[in-house]
Amino acid sequence: MWKAIQNKQLEGRKFRRQHSVNNYILDFYCPDEKLAVELDVHGHFTVSGSEKDRLRDAYLQTKNIKVLRFENKVVFSDLGGVLEEIKLKFNK
Repeated sequence: MWKAIQNKQLEGRKFRRQHSVNNYILDFYCPDEKLAVELDVHGHFTVSGSEKDRLRDAYLQTKNIKVLRFENKVVFSDLGGVLEEIKLKFNK
């Protein structure tokens, strides 16, 4: 994923990897779009994991940061589809 979005490769948008926002570390963050892209593994799909994600996303929304979540295996099986979904969230 990082190789596909680094160096402004995705429609000229700059992404940061492992970007901190308060006590949270975002997998990928595009400051111009205020867009966080999170890659989730099995721990996120439990009741407690889902609740932590909900609280985290609610906090990020207070900072006007949109959050997109993708399961890791989807990134490996359909990177092109993931990148298209990210582009759809860009302000045109």
